[in-house]
Amino acid sequence: MNEKNIKIENQIYDEERALYNLQNAVVSGCTFAGPADGESSLKEARNVEVDNCSFSLRYPLWHVENFVVSGSTMDEKTRAAIWYARNGLLKNCELGGIKALRECDNMRVEKCNVVSPEFGWKCRELQMEDCQVEAEYFLLDCRNVDIENLRMKGKYSFQYIENMEIRNSNLDTKDAFWHSKNVTVKDSVVKGEYLAWYSENLTLVNCHIIGTQPLCYCKGLKLVNCTMEGTDLSFEYSEVEADIKGNIMSVKNPRSGYICADSIGEIIKEDSIMEISAKIEVRG
Repeated sequence: MNEKNIKIENQIYDEERALYNLQNAVVSGCTFAGPADGESSLKEARNVEVDNCSFSLRYPLWHVENFVVSGSTMDEKTRAAIWYARNGLLKNCELGGIKALRECDNMRVEKCNVVSPEFGWKCRELQMEDCQVEAEYFLLDCRNVDIENLRMKGKYSFQYIENMEIRNSNLDTKDAFWHSKNVTVKDSVVKGEYLAWYSENLTLVNCHIIGTQPLCYCKGLKLVNCTMEGTDLSFEYSEVEADIKGNIMSVKNPRSGYICADSIGEIIKEDSIMEISAKIEVRG
């Protein structure tokens, strides 16, 4: 970032667009809250650092470019906090309020705690590391995402996402990865129901997969050295290459490819509405 010419410390702002188009500045220890209930406090800011601030007003960081927000809190009243932003870092922050991040480019979120039902929609070039997230619809329709050490709880996560890698994470979700494309998950726990239906080119490596009816109607699906738990009716109508350690509860009508496991509770080949040619192998 360029040299900062302005330093604003320990102020309280509640008016509309309080620091509109602020440039080359450090904002430290400030509170954005109050009876005027003004929106868009830092809209269109450029080249700013926001440190140890508290936000409790709507839309504070729209169209902001080249910025860092660290050690700050955005409570549940901070709705739609960061939209249409570019080139930003969020570090050691508490991010609350619905729709906290949307339509942003080149963002990094590091060591943050996120509670936001629709977090991260339609973002591009997004990195997340060492974060905890609670979000019903997490990262809907994003592109080019890299995630390391995520602990998340959600429902309909990663839907319509393209080009993503996740590593060393624990994902407690439901209909995750639906209609996703070109996603790789490594060394992670993936817990949910109806995992990754209609996905394309999903690869799971060294993962533990938990939950009913996973991985159906998939194209280009690969599982490498994975384990499965409670996974009944797996792989229905999927194009799959799967090497599973341990047991699969049941496999139903996989479309093509191969599935290999140490044991399979039940192999179901009945009532298929398409030609089924996958090879199913039980070791030993």
